Amino acid sequence: MAPITAPKMKPRVIIHGGAGNIRRETMSPDQYQQYRSSLLRIITTTDVYMQSPKGAPGKYPPSGPEYPSALEIAAYAVVQLENDALFNSGHGAVFTRDGLNELEASVMVSRGYAKRGVGVTGLRTVKNPILLAKAMLEHGEEDLVGNNTSGRPTSYPAEEEQGGGELDVPSAQGHTLIHGPTAESLAKRYGLDMVDPSYYFTQKRWDEHVRGLQKEKKGQGKASWSVDEYVSQGTCGAVALDSNGVLCVATSTGGMTNKLTGRIGDTPVAGAGFWAEEWSEKADQRGNGNQDAWGNLTAYLGMPGPIVELSSTLRGFLADCLATPFIYSPLPPSRASQRNNLRSGDVEVIRSTAVSGTGNGDSFLRVSAARSVAAIARWVGVSSSEAVSRIAGRGGELEKSAGARWGKAGEGEGGMIGIECAVTVDKAGAVLASQSVILQDHNCSGMFRAWIGDDGLPAMKIWHDDDDSELGSALDEKFAQ
Repeated sequence: MAPITAPKMKPRVIIHGGAGNIRRETMSPDQYQQYRSSLLRIITTTDVYMQSPKGAPGKYPPSGPEYPSALEIAAYAVVQLENDALFNSGHGAVFTRDGLNELEASVMVSRGYAKRGVGVTGLRTVKNPILLAKAMLEHGEEDLVGNNTSGRPTSYPAEEEQGGGELDVPSAQGHTLIHGPTAESLAKRYGLDMVDPSYYFTQKRWDEHVRGLQKEKKGQGKASWSVDEYVSQGTCGAVALDSNGVLCVATSTGGMTNKLTGRIGDTPVAGAGFWAEEWSEKADQRGNGNQDAWGNLTAYLGMPGPIVELSSTLRGFLADCLATPFIYSPLPPSRASQRNNLRSGDVEVIRSTAVSGTGNGDSFLRVSAARSVAAIARWVGVSSSEAVSRIAGRGGELEKSAGARWGKAGEGEGGMIGIECAVTVDKAGAVLASQSVILQDHNCSGMFRAWIGDDGLPAMKIWHDDDDSELGSALDEKFAQ
């Protein structure tokens, strides 16, 4: 893959706050407004953060101001979700059957860090689990090879000096997934905020916990799901694209309501609840371009996101050369004169995708949901939007995995958000064109999500577009008042 020497890309971000049996008819206008307000506030403040230069004005380096990375953007958004009691992560996490809170989190990038992705689980005293996952990823280079170029310390006070136990946790070592007391020891060494377990408590989650156990005892269903109301089994997460074309996914959750103590879900497991990947696709050397190839390209341009009309010269070139066409921005004027000289061997398309899942985590684990999306996009040659729908959309692999149990206990329910990016480069690594697309789909009644649209404005949604029946539209109008 040629090194990318790119003009800066437009940063993007999308967040989610859970998915499942979220029905219009059981949500009051007040509840809708609470979720709407929180989601729009979080996505808006994250947008301001990712558009703001780092450092003080007047002290920027000669190369110009530096902006937050995809890792920083995604973690920033998830911290806000963790701090909001509406959502099942951090303050507001659900309870296990034993009345405990056990939290999980993860981060993964498409490139740029040695470990690429990490997860933590079984946390009971870390205020913001996503910051522990972020720190593990940032320390990955020195943990793996001892190469510390980050300026961060490589040694920390002994656990005994911090009032801890006897665990020997000098660093995260080469590990990708760390659990329980070991993970919490690591959080202390990183200097992260620790809290008393009571910090996570909210009356709403406790009532759901007690009500679920009582219903199960009466033989009225499972303690972790209800046909009559939304009982949280979802994850909070964010996917961000930075100006350097790097994607990051960050996820955090309290797990399923009334899960077994010690249960590990999909959120910290790479490939199940989260994934980010970058790959290159060489131009087609066979020279078999024809009208059908161009027809396939224009059909591909029908996916959600901004549509860009290509010049006739570049249009013919793409039809001849690209095995998996994508959406392209117009070439800069300085490159326009080079188009007629392009040959199939001179061009490659660098694609990347990152997705975060929310819903029934055990189902995501069974089908390796997140990695499957990237695998379908990469090896089948379809858009990541199509791949997300094949896994998390109606009739997709998650729903199929529940079989005859679908709709009876929450199995298979869920959704995904993400971003796909495509960059066309010449053999010297110079960028010819680029584009990015927001991804989202779900197979259940609803998924809380918000994003910054192509027009730069914040948007939020809970239900499917085709759920806008007359009744649904009337409710939306009432909710929006």
